[in-house]
Amino acid sequence: MFDIIKTKNAGGAAVGRVIFHVDVNSAFLSWEAVYRLYHLGGKVDLRTQVAAVGGDMAMRHGIILAKSIPAKKYHIQTGETILEAKQKCPDLLLVPPNYSLYEQCSKAFMEVLLQYSPDVEQYSVDEAFIDMSGTDKLWGDPVTAANRIRSQIKEELGFTVNIGVSENKLLAKMASDFQKPDRVHTLWREEIPAKMWPLPVSNLFFVGRSTARKLHTLGIDTIGELAAADPYILKSHLKKHGEIIWAFANGIDVSVVQSQPPANKGYGNSTTIAFDVCDSSTAKLVLLALAETVGARLREAHVRAEVIAVGIKDFELHYASHQMTLPNATNITLEIHRCACQLFEQLWDGTPIRHLGIHTSRIRDGMDVRQMDLFDLTDYEKWECMDNTVDAIRKRYGKDSLIRASFLGSKIDHMSGGISREKRSVDYEKIEVE
Repeated sequence: MFDIIKTKNAGGAAVGRVIFHVDVNSAFLSWEAVYRLYHLGGKVDLRTQVAAVGGDMAMRHGIILAKSIPAKKYHIQTGETILEAKQKCPDLLLVPPNYSLYEQCSKAFMEVLLQYSPDVEQYSVDEAFIDMSGTDKLWGDPVTAANRIRSQIKEELGFTVNIGVSENKLLAKMASDFQKPDRVHTLWREEIPAKMWPLPVSNLFFVGRSTARKLHTLGIDTIGELAAADPYILKSHLKKHGEIIWAFANGIDVSVVQSQPPANKGYGNSTTIAFDVCDSSTAKLVLLALAETVGARLREAHVRAEVIAVGIKDFELHYASHQMTLPNATNITLEIHRCACQLFEQLWDGTPIRHLGIHTSRIRDGMDVRQMDLFDLTDYEKWECMDNTVDAIRKRYGKDSLIRASFLGSKIDHMSGGISREKRSVDYEKIEVE
């Protein structure tokens, strides 16, 4: 029943593909607002306030993660520091992040989308693409179907979404960014000149600040001017990226909706430390905590990594990294930590450290194939058995059921990286919910 048939777009022309991009409006803030209204008895909707979700400045995660539409009037930007946001609006209402809540809301959001098509690609925690090609017999024309999805999400889950409708993923994503919130917008190919080309070039997907600056120096200020530019000139200035954004400006995108996510090309974790680290022993303890989480992720995916990299950000936010290729791919925590410490010693110049990370690449399948080394007396089989036992215990009884003795009495979380503990839950009894 999902065979591709021709569907009429807004202009009456037949199209072979129909792609939706569904984007939750101010996701983290919306989900927090809905939870407070419907589960905590709150009376004030955060979405109508000058409000934002922000990290903990004391833990040095002090950035804006999501903002309300009224906060936009004060030019508050996602990603800027809380200090910068407060300077723009001293009365900004800040709420702490609750990623466990966001994961539940995201799951419910995706479950609704899967009711309309089996071909759903989760693009991020709060947005997804749906291939709706050939479903008009079930749900009506594209705009009718999009409005049906939008209404169902609003009625059943309590938050709003924007839905972009087009014939490819790029144009659908561009359409969903048009006027917000709670809207359905189309961007068919014949609508590009009127709806997309007049927009600033910085609005085009894949055009960041640096690229926008380079385009401005070339006299290209709008998406239409980019579309009309000579692709060879763009390539000479921007290399392959120039060709890609020229195609995007002309509405060209051949990517397909991937309902099955591709295999990870790398695994990693990093953490911002609550204090400046000035000694190598503390830094190596942080690296051990990161190795714990990276190793566990590799083992859970039944893969091994052949390249290990360590990244350091100092107290002045200068970043440096170093990597090594291993003789044998690994997912063993202690081996990852040993390599990370070697890289750290080569890289660190003694400057106080704010942020550390371990990243892996060249991912191989989980087969235990190790070339013997006469000079390496490490019992890797014993290490593997220990890791597998620890994983099993932590999975059953919680990740804090086993903690290495080196972390006892330390201020370092024994399994650092990713979403930190303080962001995973919120003690609402300590928060005055209005």
